[in-house]
Amino acid sequence: MIRAVLAVLLALCATLPAAAQEWPAKPVRIVVPFSPGGVADNSARVIADRLGARLGQQVIVENRAGASGNIGTEAVAKAAPDGYLLLLGFDGTMVINPHVFAKLPFDTLRDFQPVTKLGDATLILVAHPSLPANSLPELIAYSKAQPGGVAYGTSGTGGTPHLAGELLVQRSGAKLVHVPYKGGGQAIGDVVGGQIPLVYTAIATAQQYVKSGRLKGIAVSSGKRASSLPDVPTFVEGGQPGFVVDSWVGILAPAKTPRPIVDRLQKEIAAVLADPEVKARYEVLGIEPIGNTPGEFAAQIKADLGRWEQVVKQAGIKVD
Repeated sequence: MIRAVLAVLLALCATLPAAAQEWPAKPVRIVVPFSPGGVADNSARVIADRLGARLGQQVIVENRAGASGNIGTEAVAKAAPDGYLLLLGFDGTMVINPHVFAKLPFDTLRDFQPVTKLGDATLILVAHPSLPANSLPELIAYSKAQPGGVAYGTSGTGGTPHLAGELLVQRSGAKLVHVPYKGGGQAIGDVVGGQIPLVYTAIATAQQYVKSGRLKGIAVSSGKRASSLPDVPTFVEGGQPGFVVDSWVGILAPAKTPRPIVDRLQKEIAAVLADPEVKARYEVLGIEPIGNTPGEFAAQIKADLGRWEQVVKQAGIKVD
């Protein structure tokens, strides 16, 4: 019986492509479709060395910025499915861009094989201290009473914070007016300076100002309160049932990448994310480590594509 089982296992191994059995035989590159220094870029750099050590090959982070992440994403979509060129996927690029751009050089579901979600980045709605609203219900009521509504800044049109703001408008009837910036840093600078009353951004960008009292946290749109700002309630606590919007990052490979390579990557990345030092560095970035299975990650991507399609259509958001 044992010999028969061994014979079957050997036969299965023999059917695997030689490249999959030998992988990795050279350095692995992770394409980050944004400029260096942001939360998405750092989420890849935090794991690169440790992942390389586990794979026995160097893992190189390569920035290919441009077109709201579309340029670098396209490069991986068209790469050979051999496990040597991977994508640092960002929810804005993978599940929002398909709805706000008239034409994309890639198809999220057709061109990629999800490997694992690295983590969820908590988003927060913060206000200048002069705004006469200290909670989400107060903000919604206040905005409805203003003839021109209340302005909120984000890192740009079509990003996750923008769509989260539009989702709040659609669900609550709040009168919020979007003000797009060319980056989260500019938006947070203007709300600190009092040029705009609100900004929806990553918690990593805003937390120092909230802790110092230069801004006040209205709500976080995660499923639970953020450990870095435990006094700021969630949108759900603020009277918006089911309002959970995190910005995620994850690793994807080109479609048709051999399953043994995908499974090995997921296993090793999950192990890296479990490292206490990696967890601590992710906490600084405002990211909760995940490391889920390819199937779980794929299911979320498909669900998010459907959710944001409805929000984009109702809001009429388009990016040229």
